[in-house]
Amino acid sequence: MAFVNLLIFNLFFIFINSIFLPISISQPQAPSPASDSCNGVFLSYLYTSGERLPPILKSHPSRQPYRFQSTVTILNNGLEELKSWKIFVGFQNDEFLVSASHAVLSDGTSLPGKVGNGTLFAGFPATDLKTAIETAGDLTQMQVQIQLVGTQFGVGAPNVPMPSNITLANDGFVCPRSTLQGKNEMHVCCTKDLNFKSNITLDEGFLPRQNGDLAIMYDVIRSYDTNYWAQVTISNHNPIGRLDNWRLSWDWMKDEFIFAMKGAYPSVLDTTDCIFGRQGEYYKGLDFSTILNCERRPIIIDLPLTKANDSNLGLIPFCCRNGTILPPSMDPSKSMSVFQINVFKMPPDLNRTQLIPPQNWKINGTLNPDYQCGPPVRVSPSRFPNPSGLLSDSTAVASWQVVCNITQAKGASPRCCVSFSSFYNDSVIPCQTCACGCPHNPTNNCSTSAPALLLPSEALLVPFENRAQKSQAWADLKHQTVPNPLPCGDNCGVSINWHVYTDYRRGWSARISLFNWDETDFSDWFAAVQLDKAAPGFEAMYSFNGSVLHGANNTIFMQGLPGLNYLVAERDGANPENDPRVPGKQQSVISFSKKKTPGIKVSSGDGFPTKVFFNGEECSLPTIVPTNNGYRMAKATSLLGLLLLVVVVLMLMQQ
Repeated sequence: MAFVNLLIFNLFFIFINSIFLPISISQPQAPSPASDSCNGVFLSYLYTSGERLPPILKSHPSRQPYRFQSTVTILNNGLEELKSWKIFVGFQNDEFLVSASHAVLSDGTSLPGKVGNGTLFAGFPATDLKTAIETAGDLTQMQVQIQLVGTQFGVGAPNVPMPSNITLANDGFVCPRSTLQGKNEMHVCCTKDLNFKSNITLDEGFLPRQNGDLAIMYDVIRSYDTNYWAQVTISNHNPIGRLDNWRLSWDWMKDEFIFAMKGAYPSVLDTTDCIFGRQGEYYKGLDFSTILNCERRPIIIDLPLTKANDSNLGLIPFCCRNGTILPPSMDPSKSMSVFQINVFKMPPDLNRTQLIPPQNWKINGTLNPDYQCGPPVRVSPSRFPNPSGLLSDSTAVASWQVVCNITQAKGASPRCCVSFSSFYNDSVIPCQTCACGCPHNPTNNCSTSAPALLLPSEALLVPFENRAQKSQAWADLKHQTVPNPLPCGDNCGVSINWHVYTDYRRGWSARISLFNWDETDFSDWFAAVQLDKAAPGFEAMYSFNGSVLHGANNTIFMQGLPGLNYLVAERDGANPENDPRVPGKQQSVISFSKKKTPGIKVSSGDGFPTKVFFNGEECSLPTIVPTNNGYRMAKATSLLGLLLLVVVVLMLMQQ
């Protein structure tokens, strides 16, 4: 009974306290996170752990490897949905990233990979972040956290390997410099740029199609529970960009595999990963001998022209061009390539609406510029003409766009070079030493730093390895110092000579010669020269088709005439035992008027191009142009000769 009375008393005491004690005496709450004060997109980088990795490099502490783990957070606290989010992380410790959850590298690079100069992340599979308003504060739809695991060099405890900065890379946002919180965290709040004019309308629900040098559309045209058909369209939009023997690759993210294709083909037929992987366990009744490719990163190549009308592999419009995509300025009908692909999916994505495009796209060609491709972006479904001929269009089930832009990789060498010559100087300024790169292990037979020797004009038709005697004899004649060892070659597959041919009061002319030292023939070749001061005076080109490029008044575009648009490969000389090999060669004279370019000084450098392109690749140029000393000398000599002639005539008359 005493126990019951005590229990009643305690309950009564608790009840009285709950009524009369003020709420303010409760325990104080933790301060709100920094994200609460952000009314835009909140970004944070949190370094969580790290440890030293073998080998132990006591003598080279700056190269000591360390493991690091970090978390990058993107939280949308704004009023509008953030579509296709992208975030830049300014890594600065030569980082090598091994894995990144919920994201891919925006430049199309597969992991693991180097990111030491900073890298751009794009969302996968969650590409869009909704707002708190439309989700009632559901963080799973508003926020993404990227778990990073990688290796960094030289920063050990107690120091923390933090990036230099983090910022949102989407258009229309302003991000201040990120701020550090302690030693292991930084954050920034990015807000809408009120001066940015967007062409995105929320009613569409899709991002607009973007402009770029090359656009790739991934359109799902038929969808089933276990597989779908997609049409891939590669379109060239750069007036001087092209691809030859293109090779397209991507990463499957959900263990998909290629069952069939039309208009293109995998470079390797390989089903090993399917037979010994999850695919073989799930599709037990499938004949994997007829499947085309099960690689996680397949390489797709174009089909030859002979397969265009093949009922099994061809019959796709704009297919089967042997990997050639020309610029639209040459031939719009040949500026795109199309193929179709049958993709099989894996659990748990077995329904017709679960469609995930491949990631990490990459495309390149032979003697073409390099392209850097962004992540696939969901756009409004593409429309296609009805194959039955009806006026109505059919639409894709779902569409994604990949935009690729021409880029120059750090340390990459061009694959073509230019030499300069003129009528007023009998020496040719050749391509620079190692213009297209030097051997990885150069021997003592040549110098990689010595400047290239001047050449006589006939040496341009001789392979570099056979020029030594001519170049040394010419150097002795011109009193030029000959280095020992001699300079290395240019190692370029294609060389171009620009020769100032004539210069007179009303106009001038030049001659351009193309030499193919490679083993590959170039069909439908083209070249472009940028003449900053002379292009407006362009009149005519006599052996090529030439015109001033639309939208670029200082660039002249040229290509072979019909039937003559073939630049053949290097071949044997007339007597292979004694004669050196000779390059494929084409040349044309170009005439210019001075009427539209008053004051132009051709012999002082205005007659030489500032940029030269071959098949879209920018070529290496000499750093100097021919001087007109020879021209002035010849002029002085001719005046002296005329004077002597007059004196002789007068003496004869006196006699």
